[in-house]
Amino acid sequence: MTTTHDADRRPPTLVIVHGTNASSVAVSGLITELTLRGHRCVAVDLPGHGRQAFYPRSYQAPQDLEALATEPSPLSKITIDDYVEHVVDVVRRARSHGPVILAGMSQGGVTVSRVGNAVPDLLERVVYVAAYCCVDLPNLTSYLETPENGDSLLPRVTAAMVADPAALGVSRLNWRSADPAVFQGVRDALAGDFTDEEVSRLLNMLEPDESASIPLAEARGEAHTWGRIPRTYVRLTLDRLIPPALQDRFIEEADRLTPDNPTDVRSVAAPHVGPFDRPELVEIFAGLLRR
Repeated sequence: MTTTHDADRRPPTLVIVHGTNASSVAVSGLITELTLRGHRCVAVDLPGHGRQAFYPRSYQAPQDLEALATEPSPLSKITIDDYVEHVVDVVRRARSHGPVILAGMSQGGVTVSRVGNAVPDLLERVVYVAAYCCVDLPNLTSYLETPENGDSLLPRVTAAMVADPAALGVSRLNWRSADPAVFQGVRDALAGDFTDEEVSRLLNMLEPDESASIPLAEARGEAHTWGRIPRTYVRLTLDRLIPPALQDRFIEEADRLTPDNPTDVRSVAAPHVGPFDRPELVEIFAGLLRR
């Protein structure tokens, strides 16, 4: 039988949680590069994403925009508890083989914090990559109204929204819109200096539906659980969705909550979506995985 002590001597496993309207595909390049370097890595598809993704019939070509605004989605029933339960299961399985480092991108930070509250003893470190790390305010949505978020270009992305989240239960974005403003808005907010081809590939990786309840869910890291876990925050300094000022606020709040466990801060000159296999990000994760 493998003991906890034996497992602690094994190499760590990196478990990565994707952001909103996305899937594990977003970090596939990072996972591939780290794996080829000999590291243990797994990218999680949250419930309703990846192989479980839902694509409304009205989203397909030819699109029916009127139907797209009302077609029901199974993701409307998914909650943060579903996300946490799924990731905790992955963490438990990975922990049987050695220490676990849990990382989240963007909205994935909400799940990371909640998992940290639930199973702090199973995690060697939590990592946020330009991710929401709620401490003082209760949820993701609360931070959207802060001064530090004032420069966010999120409205240029939500311009692609085609339904009322309160009515449909999901945030439904039409990434296949023919409106050039949507294409440019995604580039400006998420992709920085990506070429047209790279923005097109990004749009085709994104999924139309995301549970509307996640941004409203309680997401604060708790000092006596999450606050005991060593943490790293990777600032993306060219991010126009979660501005650097808001990223810095997350770091400052976390450090104020747990002054004896300060955040390990790294900075990379990259936009919100990386790409995450860029050498600087690969080196950060490779360094965290070396033991």
